[in-house]
Amino acid sequence: MIKYNYSDKYIKKTYLTINRLIKNNLKNFNASNLYKISKSREFFLSSAILIVLFLTYLLMPNIYDKDEISKNLNDQLQKKLNLKFNLSQNFKYNFLPRPHFSFQNSSILKDQKEISKIKDLKIYISLDSLFSNENFDVRSLIIKESNFNLDDQSSNFFLKLLDGNFKNSKLIIKDSNIFYKNNDDEVLFLNKILNMEYFYDNKNLYNKVVSKNEIFNHPYSIELNKNNIKKKYFFKLNFNFLKLKINNELDFSKEDRIGLMKITLNKDKYNTKYKINKEGLIFNLFDDFENSDLSYDGELDFNPFYLNVEGTLKKINPLHLINSNAIFLQLLKTEILNNKNLNIDLNVYGDKFQNLSNFIKIYLNLKIQEGLIDTDNTRFSWKNSVDFSLDDTLIYVKDGELIIDGKININIKNSDEIYKFLLTPKVDRNELTNIKANFVYNFDQKIANMNNILINDKKYNDVNKTLKSLIFKKNKLQNRLYLKSIFNRALKFYDG
Repeated sequence: MIKYNYSDKYIKKTYLTINRLIKNNLKNFNASNLYKISKSREFFLSSAILIVLFLTYLLMPNIYDKDEISKNLNDQLQKKLNLKFNLSQNFKYNFLPRPHFSFQNSSILKDQKEISKIKDLKIYISLDSLFSNENFDVRSLIIKESNFNLDDQSSNFFLKLLDGNFKNSKLIIKDSNIFYKNNDDEVLFLNKILNMEYFYDNKNLYNKVVSKNEIFNHPYSIELNKNNIKKKYFFKLNFNFLKLKINNELDFSKEDRIGLMKITLNKDKYNTKYKINKEGLIFNLFDDFENSDLSYDGELDFNPFYLNVEGTLKKINPLHLINSNAIFLQLLKTEILNNKNLNIDLNVYGDKFQNLSNFIKIYLNLKIQEGLIDTDNTRFSWKNSVDFSLDDTLIYVKDGELIIDGKININIKNSDEIYKFLLTPKVDRNELTNIKANFVYNFDQKIANMNNILINDKKYNDVNKTLKSLIFKKNKLQNRLYLKSIFNRALKFYDG
């Protein structure tokens, strides 16, 4: 290997001499003699020498041994960020716009395992550290078009990066992907990184990361910092498309980490207390009111992934269940939950529907298993006269619209109450005990298609034709009048 110690010392000495001469002559450099100086031969000669020497200084990394450059840069990155890179020998040095090295097809290693392939990697170094490749000072690292493959063992990769030294440097990741896999090497979800930046917050004196991302083509942003003095993580999560904001505080001083999450959904505010460890997570969600109308308890197992949630509500807003703009339905439409590796049980109990007080004793059951979503065994009652239940349901997205397909069973305890509500003429009031039907409801178009309607286990073709398609209105009063009219028309064909 060729040594450049002598040339290093010579160029450095010349550089310092010129710098000293410039400083000494700046005292005489003013507007009155500016023109005179610029016309002098010495000025042009000094300028030319200075430019040549400066360009020589900028180009010095081109004469260093490539193996030594890779090794020294790798050592510094591991020291600063605790990242071990496999830097390819296919790299270039450029001094514009700032001195940097460009690497193609590199990778990041964790415990000798490759967790990221990087198509384009740029390492920017300090301008005053070019005299020796052993003293390169990395100021910023830019990773582009990288694929990160994470699993249970490496899931905290981006969190651990906050332990790095970013006081005089920063890390930027652009146009990259995160593939999170289970133990069977199956992808659980894909997250796209649009722009992620790690840096040191000089005002608050801690490391911070700000990231813009996409999941299932929907944008969201994260802001995360780590306070080593308080032993706490703080992060903000913003899902604009869901009108959802989350502020979280997590105490990591003990093995069982305790957290408090504040959730803003539209104008509603909720709090969640939780405890997390290696095995899973236990949480309790409640609203901000003194006499809470809402409470959810849940348990999440990480391996295998299983989430069970039990909740109670005094009043359930039906718009959150059928309105296409509702947060929960928008989440279903992203198809983020249609994953074969997700298993979720959600059970919600409610006293009644908000603004529909005649509907009582509500039990909503949502199950996600092996990528399929259903609401089987969901039940509710109308007054104490009619019981409704859903079976064989399936929720899916078709042509960008959310659909539920299933069967409804209506058990009638008091048919007189139904007839009174519908204002059915007495001549059409025959005994009702049970109605069964297959249905398909489009949440976006607000249309229910019904078929195979059985009244008291008997099929009436004219009833099926009349109730084949129900088109719901925007106005609640219009819906009430519309439903009363169409059901009364159908009952005319039922002879009891």
